[in-house]
Amino acid sequence: MALPHQTSSVSDLIAQHSPTQPIYCFSPVALQRQVDRFSDLFAGTMGYAVKSNPDPRIIRALGSMGVTSFDVASLNEVKSVKRAVPNARLLYDNPVKSAEEIQIAYNDYEVQVFALDDLIELEKIHAITKGDPSVMMVVRFKIEDADAVYDLSTKFGADSDTAVALLQRANQLGYRLALTFHVGSQCTRANSYANYIDEAANIVKRANVNLAMLNVGGGIPSPYLEAQLPKLAQFFDEINTGWNQHFAGTKTELVCEPGRGLVDTCVTLLTKVKHRREEPVVYLNDGVYGGFMEQIFSPIEHPVVHYKADGSAVTSSDKSAFTVFGPTCDSIDKLYYQPELNSSIAEGDYLEWGLMGGYGSATATVFNGFESNQYITVDEAFDYPSAVNEMLGEQNEPA
Repeated sequence: MALPHQTSSVSDLIAQHSPTQPIYCFSPVALQRQVDRFSDLFAGTMGYAVKSNPDPRIIRALGSMGVTSFDVASLNEVKSVKRAVPNARLLYDNPVKSAEEIQIAYNDYEVQVFALDDLIELEKIHAITKGDPSVMMVVRFKIEDADAVYDLSTKFGADSDTAVALLQRANQLGYRLALTFHVGSQCTRANSYANYIDEAANIVKRANVNLAMLNVGGGIPSPYLEAQLPKLAQFFDEINTGWNQHFAGTKTELVCEPGRGLVDTCVTLLTKVKHRREEPVVYLNDGVYGGFMEQIFSPIEHPVVHYKADGSAVTSSDKSAFTVFGPTCDSIDKLYYQPELNSSIAEGDYLEWGLMGGYGSATATVFNGFESNQYITVDEAFDYPSAVNEMLGEQNEPA
């Protein structure tokens, strides 16, 4: 049976269509709520890190909600965003690009914002853009301030002395200038942003240049169940305070480009139970080679809802810790933790995993012939636990 492009609820999807493949359920209502939260809290221009979820319907929805700046890392992302949001401003924030990639982005897609973190990349971009004053050279820098699940400073980022020299060289060549940084994915300490903004101001002062843009990157965390996090507002308070202290009254544009923090709440992953052993073990139709890839790297615990085959939600308090395997023949295809599931769970039941918008389908493979890439739009928002809503700033968010 062909699945619909849209459904009223996850329960109705199960009851009417009994999907056998994993399904990503996308709620535009939930995405709009998060866009509104970020817009209310952030003092600058909000962008989006495409790598966290490049699904076209999410890109289009963000564009319709007023998000027009997109952090892209490859030509495929350049092309997909331009198809979905033709008027998008593309921030090519991968600091390492081939000359061919730069040329195609600049000449064919009118990309004018290029990140870099060494002199070789700067000169490579200059050889193609030839001093075009509309081009912005974005110097990515790093400091010793890693307090995130994923430290992104080991691969990219110039030290402060190099950042000063790069800004001065780009200024000599006639380009617009910018600084950017990344505190790390799933940042756990809000004042990391303030520390980076302090150093950005120091770099600008030392370089004695005018900055067109300060991009504070991503890193805004998602409220997974195991996470001990400050509230969402605290992260933006640190950013806005640091910005006002160092850059208020200047012509510098403030930009952020969140990924998972922006889109995680708007997608759930619906999986079907393929097998239930007598001991508390279940096998699902998706696993770490699909939407749960991050289970290999980090201790992420997702909220989960149990449905019977008729679409009715199971609310029994009789629960047990289950070992959860994916569908492949590989033994590592297993959730790192044992979620508390209803003891009655059986083959043919469904489990809906929340907070799956970032790095779910984006990192899925087709290993062993299993696919995890199908999306359906759901009319209603998702009902998350109070701990999730508290971090977002809403104690009792309606469904």
